[in-house]
Amino acid sequence: MKTTSILDDENYQQAVTSVQHTLDQLRNCSADEQRKLQGEHAQLQEMLAKLTNGRVEIAVFGEISTGKSALINALIGQAVAKVDVQGGWTREVWKVPWQGAGYCVPGLADSQVVLVDTPGLNEVGGKQRAAEAGQAAQHADLILFVTDSDLNETEFAALDELSTIHKPMIIVLNKVDLYSPQQRQRLLDVLNNERLASLLPNANVVTTSADPREIEYVIENTDGSQSRQWRKPDPDVELLRVRILEVLQQDGKELLALNAAMYAADKSDRMAVIRVQLRDKRARQVIRSYAAIKAIAVGLNPVAVSDVLGGAVVDLTMVVTLAHIYGLEMSTMHARGLIASIVKAAGWVTLSEAATNILSSVLKGLTFGHATILTAVPQGAAAGYGSFIVGQATKYYFEHGASWGGEAPKAVVRRILRETDRSSVVAQLQDEIRSRLARNPHAKEADS
Repeated sequence: MKTTSILDDENYQQAVTSVQHTLDQLRNCSADEQRKLQGEHAQLQEMLAKLTNGRVEIAVFGEISTGKSALINALIGQAVAKVDVQGGWTREVWKVPWQGAGYCVPGLADSQVVLVDTPGLNEVGGKQRAAEAGQAAQHADLILFVTDSDLNETEFAALDELSTIHKPMIIVLNKVDLYSPQQRQRLLDVLNNERLASLLPNANVVTTSADPREIEYVIENTDGSQSRQWRKPDPDVELLRVRILEVLQQDGKELLALNAAMYAADKSDRMAVIRVQLRDKRARQVIRSYAAIKAIAVGLNPVAVSDVLGGAVVDLTMVVTLAHIYGLEMSTMHARGLIASIVKAAGWVTLSEAATNILSSVLKGLTFGHATILTAVPQGAAAGYGSFIVGQATKYYFEHGASWGGEAPKAVVRRILRETDRSSVVAQLQDEIRSRLARNPHAKEADS
């Protein structure tokens, strides 16, 4: 910030702080989350630069051939935008400083106004460009919507969508030189009183003629004779220029601050959604992976007691790994306590799995490990299923900020048990064990 007035402006400072805070949140994301949110990071950096430099962005929307590019040229006073009579040339969002505005945001000496051109609403194959245009609308402080006639279905739908982002909007009725005064007034009445009444209660509708058609002039010569010439009148965008400056003069700094704060909140919500999705996906992968590891480690371990103890170590490691996924630190002691509370909450429901696991271990001990080939599949599947339930309950616990979300642990665990397709989980674990047995030459020797 370069001036004391801005430093003293509480709302503006809060907007800067909100963007910086969202950037800090993003920096604290995991590497995977940061890769997924690269676009959001770049957009927030640009918003921060926009805010600190006091750059007001005015996004220009409209259908092909309504005269958007000509309007930008007329406002700027020079041909910076190509005008193609066939229309549809604007292939991507681009920005150009509006030097002719003569306006600076109060309190920001180096501020500038930038016009942002967007692709035509009805361009063929423009899904990606439509997304870019939507991003431009979110980023903008003021929206110009250009039409050259009564609104059609495409324009009305676009206006309906743009109205949901709650940005000030000016409707520009362009090419008014093509209409008679009576026709022009009728169009204004229809737009104000019929088309826009439900969308924009206080609609700003301004007429322009950004690229007037040629007019035949009658010229009086010095000798009294007359001649005729076709000339192109100067663009007429003064009403629009004045209205833009009135909006900026009245609300310029507030528009910047409010827009930045809303933008930061939107990106923060987006970040939260992405983090939840990625953590959920990673957690599910970890739970299934550790359940399979435990199933194989317990089922194929021929040493009695050691198989059960080894399974407990797998569960501990899984819980600590899940804690790291959710950005938490958990000691082995706390992990043991969490596992114990989950097993206790499960009660008799998992008793059969525990009994299968223990009895199989006893049988291994009595046969000096030779029973492993018989007990591997049932014992391993039972142990793996128990690990799967512990993992799902732990995931819920971490998702709710290392708490049970106001519920009793028993209620949560019982719900997880009801919603889990036990037969499907056990079948997958059994397949894992059988696959490992098929690749184990010692198991084949024992079987023969």
